[in-house]
Amino acid sequence: MTALIASIALVGLIGLILAFALKRWPSSDNDLVLQVNALLPQTQCAQCGYPGCLPYARAIVENKVRLDQCPPGGAQTHSALVRLLPDHPAGSAPPEPAAAIALIDEARCIGCYLCIPVCPVDAIVGAKGFMHTVLTKECTGCGLCVPTCPVDCIAMETVPTR
Repeated sequence: MTALIASIALVGLIGLILAFALKRWPSSDNDLVLQVNALLPQTQCAQCGYPGCLPYARAIVENKVRLDQCPPGGAQTHSALVRLLPDHPAGSAPPEPAAAIALIDEARCIGCYLCIPVCPVDAIVGAKGFMHTVLTKECTGCGLCVPTCPVDCIAMETVPTR
């Protein structure tokens, strides 16, 4: 019985030490990267100059790149990042992006399959040699598919609201 009480007391003491340590020492850079990443729009569009939102979040935390490199996030994401990282070089908020989606002129699509692997959210479906189409509810409007089309059958269309 004494050993059980001693074990419970030891576990409680370790818990108190860990709770104190979590409050006393700041979180790791990795935690901050995850917090920054959570604020980004997750379009994976590469408009920031990085291949996706997580690499941009890492660059913000590690390299001190400015917070204004995310056009899809617009002013809302910029201000959330400034609140999280008030001492970070912020730049000015990017203009609000126009909501857009990719549309494929299916009559002109040759099924080359070049657009499918570049879509970061798998919004384009089709098989090689067959017509492709865009799942409009999944499309984030990044536009990465447009320059890959050899027959220019993909266009970005502005939509009123998403």
